[in-house]
Amino acid sequence: MEAVLGHLRGAIERGDYAIGDKLPSEAELCRTLEVSRPVLREALRALQTMGLTVSRTGRGTFVVADTVEEPTFGDYAAGDLLEVRRHVEIPVAGYAALRRTPEDLDHLTRLLDRMERETDTTAWVAMDALFHLAVAEATQNPVFRRVIEEIRHALARQSAFLNELGGRREQSDREHRAIVEALIDGSERDATEAMTHHLDRVGTTLTDILSRTAAPRPPAAATSPHRPTTPRQ
Repeated sequence: MEAVLGHLRGAIERGDYAIGDKLPSEAELCRTLEVSRPVLREALRALQTMGLTVSRTGRGTFVVADTVEEPTFGDYAAGDLLEVRRHVEIPVAGYAALRRTPEDLDHLTRLLDRMERETDTTAWVAMDALFHLAVAEATQNPVFRRVIEEIRHALARQSAFLNELGGRREQSDREHRAIVEALIDGSERDATEAMTHHLDRVGTTLTDILSRTAAPRPPAAATSPHRPTTPRQ
């Protein structure tokens, strides 16, 4: 999927598809790029997250920008989301380590066990958001829970993006396990450090994805408008 995303992003950034242009239909793109429809749809979702395209029901996918400014997850820009997560979830982890109940630990442990066994990516992403919500609940402060609940859907979209393009799932499981172990130990310091490491890796992976899928700009004469060179998978 990454190759398809890189190809389409490169075509948009080169101007093969200009702002306002409608991308070819899914069927046409699948034939041209020689990929399955699920793979193509993942790439199209990623383009929209990057802010390059918008999908209009019944009309198709349209180009709305030719450079990636910042990905958006739901209603929130990636940078805004990560900034808030750092200021909220790191201290939340510390409070959770001090205030968690046996029921909180049991819930988090069972949820993490399910995540590590889960084979369906969509189900895992949903549980990822629930995990962060459960950590907030363990603080016994309903305001923290309300804040994480507000960004829950954005967290799920961010998680899906990072897993589709960054292969973050197994690493996330390990990072989540470290957070839970710190909560079990009741260590505020270890919990905040584990959450800090987790969010650092989220930010690094996001940066890597954006730089990795960026296609080099060829000379202007190298391509013709609306006829991008097609890489075979």
